[in-house]
Amino acid sequence: MTIWELVLDVVGVLLVLLVCYFLGLVVRRRLIGRDGGTFELSHRVRAGRPGRGWLLGIGRYSGETLEWFRFFSISPRPRRRWERRRMSYVSSHEPDGVERMSLYADHVVVICEYAGQRIELAMAESSLTGFQAWLESRPPGTDWSRR
Repeated sequence: MTIWELVLDVVGVLLVLLVCYFLGLVVRRRLIGRDGGTFELSHRVRAGRPGRGWLLGIGRYSGETLEWFRFFSISPRPRRRWERRRMSYVSSHEPDGVERMSLYADHVVVICEYAGQRIELAMAESSLTGFQAWLESRPPGTDWSRR
């Protein structure tokens, strides 16, 4: 076997793996969204430097939890879960500076508090309306004075 045949074999295997990866992303996205309640949701995982640390993803409402899946992962499990009863909305603002390049064009940055910690999410304005409605529609017996 000559060197160019070996190179072609390696390139062929890499192309097959790349196609399988993208096929896996499509199948995973379909499986996540089959029950509905999914939307584009970015999450800021590193807040060390202003405007940085954003990861694109998909959000899904699953009963009393909001699940977050990384966009370019093929894992069927959510990367983060937030319980509705422990989460509260703080504020929202337009992305500024580097955030504009890191996020989708029509997304707003949403600041929430979860179990005493600040978390930052980014979503479309229409998704923000649904998110706020989901937070406010807590079941009976919820302490509404906690914000």
